[in-house]
Amino acid sequence: MSAAMPYPMPVPDETEGLEPQHHGHLPNLSQLIGEAYTRREPSTVARPGITDSVHHILLVEDSEDDALLIRAELRKLQRNLQFRRVDTLVDMRAALAERLWDLIISDHNMPGFDSVQAVEELRRSGQDVPLIIMSGTLPEQIGALAMLTGASDFIDKTHRARLIPVVERELRNTGIRRAKDAVERTLVHLTYHDALTGLPNRAMLERMIDHHVATKSGGRVRSALVFLDLDRFLRVNEALGYAGGDEILKLVAARLAQTVGDGGAIARIGEDNFAVYVEHVADESAARDVARRISAMFEQPFCVGADSLFVHSSIGVCMYPDCASTAAMLISNAERAKFDAKIQGPGNVVMYARPAGQANLFNDPLRLESALREAVAREELFLLYQPIVDVHSGKLVGTEALVRWRHPRHGIVGPNAFIPLAEEIGLIVELGQWVLAHACRQTQAWHDLGMTSLSVAVNVSASQFRVPGFVGVVAAALSNSGLDAQFLELELIESELMEDVEATIVTLKQLKAMGVRLSIDDFGTGYSSLSYLSRLPIDALKIDKSFLQGVEADTENRAIAGTIVALAKCLRLSIVAEGVETAAQLAFVQEMNCDRAQGYLIARPLDPLAIPQFGGMATTPAAESAPAH
Repeated sequence: MSAAMPYPMPVPDETEGLEPQHHGHLPNLSQLIGEAYTRREPSTVARPGITDSVHHILLVEDSEDDALLIRAELRKLQRNLQFRRVDTLVDMRAALAERLWDLIISDHNMPGFDSVQAVEELRRSGQDVPLIIMSGTLPEQIGALAMLTGASDFIDKTHRARLIPVVERELRNTGIRRAKDAVERTLVHLTYHDALTGLPNRAMLERMIDHHVATKSGGRVRSALVFLDLDRFLRVNEALGYAGGDEILKLVAARLAQTVGDGGAIARIGEDNFAVYVEHVADESAARDVARRISAMFEQPFCVGADSLFVHSSIGVCMYPDCASTAAMLISNAERAKFDAKIQGPGNVVMYARPAGQANLFNDPLRLESALREAVAREELFLLYQPIVDVHSGKLVGTEALVRWRHPRHGIVGPNAFIPLAEEIGLIVELGQWVLAHACRQTQAWHDLGMTSLSVAVNVSASQFRVPGFVGVVAAALSNSGLDAQFLELELIESELMEDVEATIVTLKQLKAMGVRLSIDDFGTGYSSLSYLSRLPIDALKIDKSFLQGVEADTENRAIAGTIVALAKCLRLSIVAEGVETAAQLAFVQEMNCDRAQGYLIARPLDPLAIPQFGGMATTPAAESAPAH
């Protein structure tokens, strides 16, 4: 397994001369977020900026006279045009490798090759460039074949009047496509990278770990996640200013690269938090050794200009698969261990250990499946509902249904403890149907109280969505509860929609025909092609809560959120901000003109009985009650 992902480091002091690192043996970005860009734009081609006002046109033409006539005709356009003529296949191949062209105009019959071969050469280059065939000797059948295989249009040289409108159309369309591609690339990069250090962010780290777990270890090889927090970093910012604090963060990233080398993948997952994923560790002792080496790198001071100061860290470590079955759980548990380390004081390393009693149940798929099935029969599962409000009026407009498990021995169990394994063992479909049915029935109960505009959002897993007959399950839940379809919103994960776009569109259209609202949950953490996204009959995007963290000072997250909002507005979608936990975050989503919001600042997930009271109505027995929690 070879190293794959370079993480460019900044260059103050300790970073000078540092070569781009290949940290670990994890898959690179193009493997994880889609290879569309690498296929579309070969790395060998020098790319002009998207704002380049010059249009570069390649003339594949053996006649200099005909080329002069084409140039003269196109000079009538109100555009800045630059031309280059080639008349052999070799020269065309060299020209395609040299730059990205805006348009290619090709003759059909030339010495040694023809327009069909020119179309094939363009296809092999991977460039997204329109090619117009302009010839007086091209048979209709050959012209049709060339257009079927990639040519944009065919113009007879005896009808030059068509040249200008066709070229104008193709240049305009090319500009639109490339502008959309630029937005996609910007959004993808901002989504998966920390702007300050160039390291992967939390979302990218999760994808790398999940990919590694799924394709390499398969649960048979131990790995570890080392989570480190810089202690009292606020004081660093106070002493050096934010610019000086940023330099310290760059230096920490550089030292991590030198300390870890190829032994792990490094990410910055918060303002002063870093993580290192170590693919193969023999045991807990080996993972602890890695953490101690990282801790030791803080024994030397960090120098910024004339200032020299010590920075300490608290480190938490979690082992896979011993104490976690997914990337999200691995990171979360390592972070919990880090909090324990901070309590003990700077420089400490703490290994995560499962709470007593939970290890056996939640790490044993067979026992978990049995326990979950019994939980449904015994009515141990219940739903809480997190309020969703209108951002500007504060009015309650909906809720999100969230499942919990009231276990007789372990108490209230959150979804992170059982949903991932429920996915693995195939129980998520049955569980999802239970949630859908109860959420619809509860919402209708609120409507009966007079809260007739209240909607409910229900998360749908990929497994549930792909099951044949899913549309019928939704229809049955609505019919049995009496809830009008317009008050049900199904939330689907962004990456899951991209797996089989054509089949996804068919199912989504059937749901839309019923009147159900559709939204993409955790938007920004997956990979969505704008062209595909525009084809999906969705109603809303939910901005992932990770992009609201630190928006007061984090220009990167502000930029990501702003890009997502602009995208949603362009596609005429409503925008929901989730994870709003501070007044500053609420002010930010208002400033961004989001439509709805939810989060702990507004309300934690509530018992159904509390929703009418939250909405300004008296609580009545009409709501289905949940167990005490």
